[in-house]
Amino acid sequence: MPHPDAPALPSVPAAFELQVPAEWQRIEFISDLHLQAGEPRTVAAWLDYLTHTTADAVFMLGDLFEVWIGDDVLDDAQSFEARCCERMRAIARHKALFFMQGNRDFLTGPAFAERSGCTWLSDPTAFEFAGQRYLLSHGDALCLDDTDYQRFRAMARTAAWQDAFLRQPIEARRAQARGMRDQSHSHQRAAMVYAELDRQASLDWLQAARATTLIHGHTHRPADHELAPGMRRIVLSDWDLDATPARAQVLRLDRLQGLQRLPWPCPAA
Repeated sequence: MPHPDAPALPSVPAAFELQVPAEWQRIEFISDLHLQAGEPRTVAAWLDYLTHTTADAVFMLGDLFEVWIGDDVLDDAQSFEARCCERMRAIARHKALFFMQGNRDFLTGPAFAERSGCTWLSDPTAFEFAGQRYLLSHGDALCLDDTDYQRFRAMARTAAWQDAFLRQPIEARRAQARGMRDQSHSHQRAAMVYAELDRQASLDWLQAARATTLIHGHTHRPADHELAPGMRRIVLSDWDLDATPARAQVLRLDRLQGLQRLPWPCPAA
């Protein structure tokens, strides 16, 4: 029985139901690429991956960009964000691309979806594939021990906060975003580790969605965790081609072979 003074777990959000086409044989998941103009190796690896992967669909589960300060950055066709969206849109003509917001790119909006050609995913999203049921999330909403972040998250998801932020000039927003990013990095260094997902809340989300496997990113600690008999969560890797060793891992879900962790470039089969 929980301690009487323990905080109540937040309510469980209803999962969006994604219908997966029966002809899909292989889908893949990536997250936390933190794309930015100053890290061209990671950008190049990501574009190479999207262009050459043999998957029927790619799911990008948040923090695709290091920061997104509003869709009006796309008004400049030469901006880093606009050029990324242009490349995604070309790829999306031949391959299904899905996008879920993360804690760094939660200000992506309708213009981003239209310009990138990505199908928008709510957090969380549930789907069935090869007789199994999966739940997708970025993961940040389940890091309940990081109370400072959860307070900021609740505030920043309100229409009032977003409207006030987006009314500022672009350069002011960029400076504010850099400040928030630096503060986040300082907090992570002080804590020495990213916050972890709450086990009970993760189970609650899975049970509400009638799923057995939660796939998420955010923590930058790729691992497989058994939450309860028959219930697990699988953590995606971040991407950083300037790290030693470089990181660029894909989670592949194949109808015949199930789930596999693979470095990019992946084996063809």
